Amino acid sequence: MTARPKVDTKFIARLDAAAGDMENLLDRLLSAKPETGEIDRPQRLIESMRYAALGGGKRLRPFLALETAELFGVPRERALMAGAAVECVHCYSLVHDDLPAMDNDVLRRGRATVHMAFDYATAILAGDGLLTFAFDILSRTATHPDPSVRIELVSALARAAGLGGMAGGQMLDLAAEGRYADGRPLPLAEKEIDRLQSMKTGALLRFSCIAGPILAQAGTGERAALHRYGSALGQAFQIADDLLDVEGTTAALGKHAGKDVTAGKATLVAALGPDAARARLASLVSEAEDALAPFAESAAALRAAARFIAERRS
Repeated sequence: MTARPKVDTKFIARLDAAAGDMENLLDRLLSAKPETGEIDRPQRLIESMRYAALGGGKRLRPFLALETAELFGVPRERALMAGAAVECVHCYSLVHDDLPAMDNDVLRRGRATVHMAFDYATAILAGDGLLTFAFDILSRTATHPDPSVRIELVSALARAAGLGGMAGGQMLDLAAEGRYADGRPLPLAEKEIDRLQSMKTGALLRFSCIAGPILAQAGTGERAALHRYGSALGQAFQIADDLLDVEGTTAALGKHAGKDVTAGKATLVAALGPDAARARLASLVSEAEDALAPFAESAAALRAAARFIAERRS
């Protein structure tokens, strides 16, 4: 039996603290009271958005935004705003992915998905609301007083979430399942799977890792290092997720295990086999850690995040 990895208690404490701060900020941002320029916040819509965004998840993406910002001494309040924006995009994507037209899931984070707790139309609008709200958050002076920084954040998140990023990756994923051919999964080569996953999953994680240097108006070399880190981290996250789908349980995951295998999704675990996928995962963790060399011990929490992603059980 493989020994369970030793828990990094300092890292978990930092992750939990970030999650707590993010929960508090999202709770305030997603209040029932309309902001200036809004006419009203319909009760059912705000309730469904809060249901989707509050009370669950590790808040890994906001954590990465916070930690990369801390490397440069960015005020935590600004990093939290960027983290809230990317978390809203992430939560929107989960709401829409769970819909019957997409992955058709009824369980998320151990409870009913949004379309089951409310209804299909409300779930669509909740996702739409969260996506657009992300850019509302980035546009605020509380995110950064310099409008050029806010514009850069908006552009980077839009490209991570949209046609050339997450949404485009989801389209490739559906095509690989055979949705638009004869109904049979479409085998993809390893390189094609890498591209799909770098868009569908990796793009938002990369944004989370470059949000800090954007907020700090950091130099080219520092941005490039964190981009490399984020790229390796995104690939590692997806492989770990695919291994959990094969080896995990519904109780531990908080969602139905084995659905990707049943759907015939294109994954590196399916293409390479579990053992080779684990070897690739270990290599990606090393690559992520190496990318942080310019930051020395200041990036200890980011190195721990790479190991955490590889070793997680849910």
